[in-house]
Amino acid sequence: MIAVILAQAASLYLFARDRERFVVDSSVREWSRRITEITLLLEQLPAGQRAATVEMLQEQAGRLAMRGRPRHREANDLARADRPLLLPPLGLGPAPPSAPPAGPLPEPHRRHALRRDVRPPPESPFWPRIFIQLPFVSDVEGVLTQQLLTELGSGYDVEVHPAVAPAGSVIPIPSPFFGPTTDRPTESYDVDVRLPDSSTIIYRVTRVSPGTPLPPSLMMNLILLVVVLVITMYVVARGVTRPLSRLVVAADNLGRSIRQPKLQEEGARELRRAAHAFNTMQDRLHRYLDSRTRVLAAMSHDLKTPLTRLRLQVEMHIDDGALQARFSKELDEMESMVHGALALFRNLNDEEALEPVDVNLLLETVRGEFTEMGKDVTLEGRALAPLPGKPQGLKRCITNLVANAVKFGDRARILVRDGPQLEISVCDDGPGIPAEELERVFEPFYRLESSRNRDTGGTGLGLSIARDVAQAHGGSLVLMNRSEGGLDARLTLPRRR
Repeated sequence: MIAVILAQAASLYLFARDRERFVVDSSVREWSRRITEITLLLEQLPAGQRAATVEMLQEQAGRLAMRGRPRHREANDLARADRPLLLPPLGLGPAPPSAPPAGPLPEPHRRHALRRDVRPPPESPFWPRIFIQLPFVSDVEGVLTQQLLTELGSGYDVEVHPAVAPAGSVIPIPSPFFGPTTDRPTESYDVDVRLPDSSTIIYRVTRVSPGTPLPPSLMMNLILLVVVLVITMYVVARGVTRPLSRLVVAADNLGRSIRQPKLQEEGARELRRAAHAFNTMQDRLHRYLDSRTRVLAAMSHDLKTPLTRLRLQVEMHIDDGALQARFSKELDEMESMVHGALALFRNLNDEEALEPVDVNLLLETVRGEFTEMGKDVTLEGRALAPLPGKPQGLKRCITNLVANAVKFGDRARILVRDGPQLEISVCDDGPGIPAEELERVFEPFYRLESSRNRDTGGTGLGLSIARDVAQAHGGSLVLMNRSEGGLDARLTLPRRR
């Protein structure tokens, strides 16, 4: 829209510039023609008659100025009609071939010419005349001087300068494009023409200040063109951006939950192809995850039988209690890893529906479960309103965070801060995590060296599952070392998805 407006403004500027140059050039040619005719006329007169003729020309120009404000075509007619008034008075020599016979017009014809030329032009009742002030000023003085020297020929000196003295014995030359009076600011120039006999005739030309009049129809056309182009481009742009917006939303939702409705394949050809490629990718992801889940489920089922046989053989054939306990713990760890892997992939393929979750009740339930197991878990703060989410997924996420806190930090403190987004921090007093390991611990099956002992155990899937749940809710999970010691696991969930 800005580009269209700028293009139309540039076009309007070029049009106004050319129009102003046309007005200036035409005015200069008309002024030069009339000044040349009057100069050649006055040059033939004796000094006494020359002064009387100048007074008559001044009187006629003043009388025409009082009869109205002719414009455009009427002004041109006036310029042609008052030419007989500037010709030699009664029998001062032959008139130029292109001029009417010398002498004043008969009275009826003269009144008819004046009445025809000064009638006011019709004005538009809706659109006033529009002027555009351009940032350049035409060189009227230089152009007019050169034109007069060309018209008069050698033997005449011409000087054009801004009018500063009152109009005394000067001969006024009106503008051919505007009437003698106008509501626009005007600029006047005195033209001093020195005759071969060393006498000087002074003319005064007047033009409106720099600026060109534009027809109302032009402005109406430009406004209509801008409106039509803006509406058309808006419709076209929305036709392109709306499918792109849907594609962005679908891609964002796919990153949170794999089970999403297919994207509508509509719009331009490239957009339809992009939507089709996205739907194809989504189908492939569905098949891949379903296949992987089935494989792991089959592996888990098949592993139960040999694990059970191994457990029975350990109990029946090993009499050493310490060795039997060590083998049993190894089998328990293997079974825990299998169940953890299944939980991870089940979470990636989770189809649990969204519903309002009472966060306060959920946190209190988690705290109560760990308290019953003899763990030190405290809860501070409250959620202001229910949160749209998946209850089982959120409980699994918070349970994993609290389990890590009580496992490595002996106690857990849950802090709740609510606002535009819900923040749940699980803090502990443990040794913390090295800064370079804060992101790696989210990788599946990755465990720090301190957790690879027989006292803590673990499969390295708890934090990975917790972050997957947070991202499925449009939130985030980050780990930060506390300045006073311990770890802060901060879960952020947006209120508006």
